[in-house]
Amino acid sequence: MLGTYALQSDVTAIADSINNVWILTVTFLIFFMQPGFALLEAGQVRAKNAANVVMKNMWDWSAGVLVYFLIGAGVFAVVGQIGSPGTAFDIGGAMSHISDPGSWVGWLFGAVFAMTAATIVSGAVAGRIKFSAYAVYAVVITAVIYPVVAGSAWGGTGLLSSTGYLGQALGVGYKDFAGATVVHAVGGIAGLTAAYMLGPRRDRYDPEGNSVPIPGHNVIYAVLGTLILAFGWYGFNVGTQATVLTTDGAFQGGALGRVALNTTLAMGAGMVASTAVTTFWQGKPDPLFSANGLLAGLVAITGACAHVTWVGGLVIGIVGGATTPFVFRWVVDSLGVDDVVGVFAVHGSAGFIGTMMIPFFDVAGFSFSQLVMQVAGVGLIGTWTVLATMVTMGAIDAVIGLRVSENEESQGLDVSEHGMSSYPEFTESGQDEGSVGLSEGSFADD
Repeated sequence: MLGTYALQSDVTAIADSINNVWILTVTFLIFFMQPGFALLEAGQVRAKNAANVVMKNMWDWSAGVLVYFLIGAGVFAVVGQIGSPGTAFDIGGAMSHISDPGSWVGWLFGAVFAMTAATIVSGAVAGRIKFSAYAVYAVVITAVIYPVVAGSAWGGTGLLSSTGYLGQALGVGYKDFAGATVVHAVGGIAGLTAAYMLGPRRDRYDPEGNSVPIPGHNVIYAVLGTLILAFGWYGFNVGTQATVLTTDGAFQGGALGRVALNTTLAMGAGMVASTAVTTFWQGKPDPLFSANGLLAGLVAITGACAHVTWVGGLVIGIVGGATTPFVFRWVVDSLGVDDVVGVFAVHGSAGFIGTMMIPFFDVAGFSFSQLVMQVAGVGLIGTWTVLATMVTMGAIDAVIGLRVSENEESQGLDVSEHGMSSYPEFTESGQDEGSVGLSEGSFADD
């Protein structure tokens, strides 16, 4: 009997060790999405703003992990505590990750998700926001805006969980496996709101209000960044299936396989669907719309990958990719919002759509209560993100201002904000980079 117990203890210890090593490995993959974001955004802005974009990307990660360690993770835990009836408020427990070595692997896994939400905003506001203003907002989204959403939906005790106030009222918990809304839609909605409050770049619209194309300076950077992000997404989605081995040593191959398959199918379907739409619409396939369709397919399936059939994975990817060009045009032309790299079309709408489609393809079967919860969760997350971003941006504008001057915008943020040029060999004294390559923007407008 003693030998059996010792053997079981050994198996449990080995399983725990392997699971933790798996979590660390996928965490490093998710971190590698940061250079993907940097290339994607840098390729879609004017050459004179490329250094500014990568500077913001480095700030997102470096300042973000510090803030999330000291504040954000605690906010996540507190929001989870107050979101469920009968859960004790324990600020000490909420901050236990500070001094508990056993929680540091889990903390880092949570931190890379927070950094992803923060860095999405950068692309929407490119080319005209002060670096100081962006730096403050990145701190706030990491410390408060994202943790409130994550704490409400994840962790098992938040408002939207099955044990939370809303979850108990509806009898189900909110389903968002790896963050289609909790991470991506938060970043997409925040980016759209911030871009609206900033106003468009100079010359983005003509006097009649029609959008004027401002293409990015390096499509190869943008597409390479897209493929790096796709690689990191396997860590993002498949890595969220954190249990590789059960406590009795059983391999979770079916669960891992479902997530990996759905992620792959949605990625391919999103790219093909977006390419088909733009080919029919414009007469030729657009590489940037195709790239963003690929990403939109990934965003759409991120919340659903563990819950739906492979047919659902295909359909969700198709819808996510096919809607991307239309949503982008709606944002730019109808709303008049200059979302430079299309973060709302890729991360916002695709995340919301994919999450609300889960009940229709759920392996557990259709549930009307689940559909109500998905719609309610999307509404609450979107409302909170818009209001919190508006308050934060309004406060920043009142204290330090949001936008650079017209002269600084014309000169380029690389020079005006950082005192350098990304491509000095192509400029005269680094003063005018506007003629280098193409000009800023994410998609060919017409």
